[in-house]
Amino acid sequence: MKPMPSPAWLAGAWLIATALLVAAGMAEGAQGGPARAATGQVFVSSEKDDALTAYAAGSGQQLASWRQCRRPRHLQLSPDHARLYVACSDDHRVDVVDVATRRTVASLPVGDDPELFDLSHDGRTLYVSNEEDALLSAYDTGSGKRVFAVGVGEEPEGVRVSADGRQVYVASEVANLVHVVDVATRKVVRNIRVGNRPRRLLLVRGGKELWVSNELSASVSVIRTDTLEVVQTIAFAPRGMRAEDVTPVGMAARSDGSHAYIGLGRANHVAVVEVASRRVQDYVLVGRRAWGLALSRDNARLYVANGLSDDVSVVDTASRKAVATLKAGRVPHSVAIDD
Repeated sequence: MKPMPSPAWLAGAWLIATALLVAAGMAEGAQGGPARAATGQVFVSSEKDDALTAYAAGSGQQLASWRQCRRPRHLQLSPDHARLYVACSDDHRVDVVDVATRRTVASLPVGDDPELFDLSHDGRTLYVSNEEDALLSAYDTGSGKRVFAVGVGEEPEGVRVSADGRQVYVASEVANLVHVVDVATRKVVRNIRVGNRPRRLLLVRGGKELWVSNELSASVSVIRTDTLEVVQTIAFAPRGMRAEDVTPVGMAARSDGSHAYIGLGRANHVAVVEVASRRVQDYVLVGRRAWGLALSRDNARLYVANGLSDDVSVVDTASRKAVATLKAGRVPHSVAIDD
């Protein structure tokens, strides 16, 4: 009879098996494995409180609030919604939070002052704008290693992966350009002139159009992604607001492709734009300095982070009215919804 394994050997084998299962689970999640049940949480980052807050999507009840890192800003869920990525600007990293437990499971050093980022469609690559270094950096989400970096214009902010994953678009606030980076060659292949201080990027029409919010031009530039040319500029002028206060930044689009929503910053409104006609249909009054936007999965609720009133407006998209206000920490920046 063979001798029984020692307790120490069994403990070691158990640890190895557990590590392999965890690694397999993370890899499966990155590839969009089995569907998981949504937690129904709305996450909000607060720059001045160094915190994240979670709310119940249905009731708006605050579920938890915790210190995450110094100056958390952009939030984005992994493709399978199992992980929440957090840009920690003053800690020069991106944290990875388990959505179900709200625990930080990884921290990725990503260079100076990360503000915005985007994930590849398979969740394996993180594309980060490094504002202070004028770089677009790509990181492997599994190993945390930098894959490549490309020099772009000063103060890059908005980042968006193209619909086919072959290109990454980067907005440079100072240069007033959108840079088109080819993922295969790792080079900038086109610079597109847009309005003053471009901030965020949004793909609509199945990726055929790239919309760019121009904070200091009170407009959105519409770029055709096949020709990489600006084909129209959408201007905003909510009634009763001073022109200099119309500062569009955050954007979100309905999953059915019918409408897009643009936060107008200090104008305290969200513009409702019909995508097909590119016409402004309405303006919705929200809190002070409407900034980060996120839509519920059923498109029924639009969440708007208001940076100067320290709250989040919940907009009913059918009536186009704010129906609730969630108190957030100081200077809320971004919203992400797991529903």
